[in-house]
Amino acid sequence: MAGLNDIVQELVNNVDDALGAAVVDLDSGLLLGVAHNVPYFTQSYLDAVAAAAVDMFRGKTVSAVEELIAEQRGTDPKPLMSEIQMTSEKTFHFMSIVPGKEKALTVLITGKKTNLGMGWSNLRKALPKIAPHCP
Repeated sequence: MAGLNDIVQELVNNVDDALGAAVVDLDSGLLLGVAHNVPYFTQSYLDAVAAAAVDMFRGKTVSAVEELIAEQRGTDPKPLMSEIQMTSEKTFHFMSIVPGKEKALTVLITGKKTNLGMGWSNLRKALPKIAPHCP
């Protein structure tokens, strides 16, 4: 069985203009697996991107909105975000919770030459391979 770093490396290799991919533990913010081909993606840079992704899915303001929604619906609060796409000046960021592993987030970062549909397709195709490696 391939390791998690191998699986995210395969994801990077399969997407045109991919810069990197990672799996992040949403409880701790730790990187569970990572692969990239960018020299300036240092460990501190990767840790900062992981922390930012955690904030997008489990940050205080997101949790506050989820609590308001639960209150309006008369249900218990729970995380509602499952996928987010973010665009910066030169990159696309595809982010998805790993199905069945609600505490694990997969992030794919690409340049803007990437076809959005192919980015999502390849990320979603990798998720079942990633799941067995996640807490």
